[in-house]
Amino acid sequence: FRIMAGKVKWVTDIEKSVLINNFEKRGWIQVAENEDWNFYWMSVQTIRNVFSVETGYRLSDDQIVNHFPNHYELTRKDLMVKNIKRYRKELEKEGSPLAEKDENGKYIYLDFVPVTFMLPADYNLFVEEFRKNPSSTWIMKPCGKAQGKGIFLINKLSQIKKWSRDSKTSSFVSQSSKEAYVISLYINNPLLIGGKKFDLRLYVLVSTYRPLRCYMYKLGFCRFCTVKYTPSTSELDNMFVHLTNVAIQKHGDDYNHIHGGKWTVSNLRLYLESTRGKEVTNKLFDEIHWIIVQSLKAVAPVMNNDKHCFECYGYDIIIDDKLKPWLIEVNASPSLTSSTANDRILKYNLINDTLNIAVPNGEIPDCKWNKSPPKEVLGNYEVLYDEEMAQSDGADRDLRGRPGQSPGVKGSRTRDSGKPVLTTWK
Repeated sequence: FRIMAGKVKWVTDIEKSVLINNFEKRGWIQVAENEDWNFYWMSVQTIRNVFSVETGYRLSDDQIVNHFPNHYELTRKDLMVKNIKRYRKELEKEGSPLAEKDENGKYIYLDFVPVTFMLPADYNLFVEEFRKNPSSTWIMKPCGKAQGKGIFLINKLSQIKKWSRDSKTSSFVSQSSKEAYVISLYINNPLLIGGKKFDLRLYVLVSTYRPLRCYMYKLGFCRFCTVKYTPSTSELDNMFVHLTNVAIQKHGDDYNHIHGGKWTVSNLRLYLESTRGKEVTNKLFDEIHWIIVQSLKAVAPVMNNDKHCFECYGYDIIIDDKLKPWLIEVNASPSLTSSTANDRILKYNLINDTLNIAVPNGEIPDCKWNKSPPKEVLGNYEVLYDEEMAQSDGADRDLRGRPGQSPGVKGSRTRDSGKPVLTTWK
């Protein structure tokens, strides 16, 4: 039995050891030095080669891989925003109540991504938006990088001249000559705990896109900045204030190597329930689940739903001080390295539970099976959305008669304004 054959470079030795331990536990692995194949957890780079027409490689029925061929439709920052915008427009055209807007023209249920433009392509559109509120702060991110690389904040147009119109030729500089970036309105009112900004890293497993079936991992965590937050423009260059990425924070003077600046999601829930109340906290997590399901539905039509594939995504969510969650980005290769003892336990269990769903009972996989594992193998995962089950319950019928309810909703609560709250099907 092989997960994948070929020589693939491991990201780190720690990731390799955790995976090897999991494979050995199932009796899947027998490593001999003269063997020309091994078990591999594919990287986002090598997955392209596997499905490339040029390589002529074809996966057999007993081979599965841990990425979809064009996973980047969700995990590249620019493509994620593009697909979500397209999804909104399609729902509007269909007259779906999910695309309802308020009196200011903002989506009521689908406003979960900060205002975002692609540079240099949308430079003029961005300038127009910037001039509506010239005191705003924006965050620039390279489309294809991770771990906080290349990110910076701006509050003046002069700071992004590199992406502007070429004054001499009065034409755009060739896009190939400059790296593509996304620029998003910076959430300058984040929820603070202990005066520090944080975000949520949540793990979501997708076993199939058509029909969509996804699982939420219960053991996510919060990543805290090491320096107290301030919206002051004098601190725009201080990434220890603004970026929660461990790859950045671990270099700070105040970084704690014991807890790694991390909190479990259960601790966050406990904190919010004690400070804001249980009902408000439940509503927040309902909305986070709603965001995740809608982002997956946005890319499902364009995703190459290969039967050999599954994927564990790392979702990054920021909560503002009004307890509104925002989707920041989705990672195709969430870090499996451990910075603390708790980290190692969490990620070991994450890999273990992921593999149990991808290949139930440790049996030789068969990519033709219906990918609906029994409840007892879910571990710390819980079903977040099952399109087949939702449809069989009649939940995906025309929503006009049930305004405000999402596909597959078991029930809904109402906001203070009297408008219904969308909750995801679980």
